[in-house]
Amino acid sequence: MASLAPTEALRRRIAGEVVAFFNDSERGQRPILRSEQALCPPGGVAWRVHGDVTGMMVGGIAALLLQMLHPKALAGVWDHSDFRRNMHGRLRNTARFIAVTTYGDRADAEAAIARVRRIHDHVNGTLPDGTPYDANDPRLLAFVHLAGSAMFLAGWRRFGEPSMSLADRDLYWAEVAPVARLLGADPVPDTDAHAQALLNGFLPELKPDERSRTVRDIILKAPPEKLRTLPLQALLMQSAVDLLPPWARRLHGLRSSGVGQPVLGAATFGLASTLRWALSPR
Repeated sequence: MASLAPTEALRRRIAGEVVAFFNDSERGQRPILRSEQALCPPGGVAWRVHGDVTGMMVGGIAALLLQMLHPKALAGVWDHSDFRRNMHGRLRNTARFIAVTTYGDRADAEAAIARVRRIHDHVNGTLPDGTPYDANDPRLLAFVHLAGSAMFLAGWRRFGEPSMSLADRDLYWAEVAPVARLLGADPVPDTDAHAQALLNGFLPELKPDERSRTVRDIILKAPPEKLRTLPLQALLMQSAVDLLPPWARRLHGLRSSGVGQPVLGAATFGLASTLRWALSPR
């Protein structure tokens, strides 16, 4: 067999690293296959947004930081997860859930949603001030959906499609809405304007505390699985901070890259372009 050209060997190596990161081979995980019977319309806007690795990684980190500003979302993670020991595993599981509910066969997606709802049945308790919380609370699920989808969309717009039309942004919200409804979220937006209005309505409920600061630091300072990826992880983390709305950065006590943001943004955009090249079908 003839040896591969250097560029093809590089492409395959990068693609292999990405596949290995998102699929735990020890647990028998394999990439999610795209189905014409998916919950999100095949070839639609959600497929485009969720298929961009860099936008989803940066958006996913930003989403988690945003979600942890809600005391009830924070409590569910604090009281009922192993995030302190396995942050990468949590991010990987979230990525696989998004993949199967976006691209997977409808039956597999609905089974994944049912598993999450069963887990949520046991995620409840009280906040430090005695306020009860329940992961199946439709309003809390609505916030988690809003924060996640808003940051995924923001990641795609910044690093994939800066000129994305309002019509396509509206389509994105409409296409991901069925997944949120099956999870039990209410209200669920189906336009960009509706999403922004709902998110603004949550602002009075968001507040930082000692626990949110602890989670913030665990997210942003988690050691990489491989030492050689440390510079890459630092780039993605700061890009996620820059992606957050200014009010969210203020609540978390975080700073943007400031005058360095154009350079950092260009580096992340370059990474996104490289990964799209490496993962493009051949």
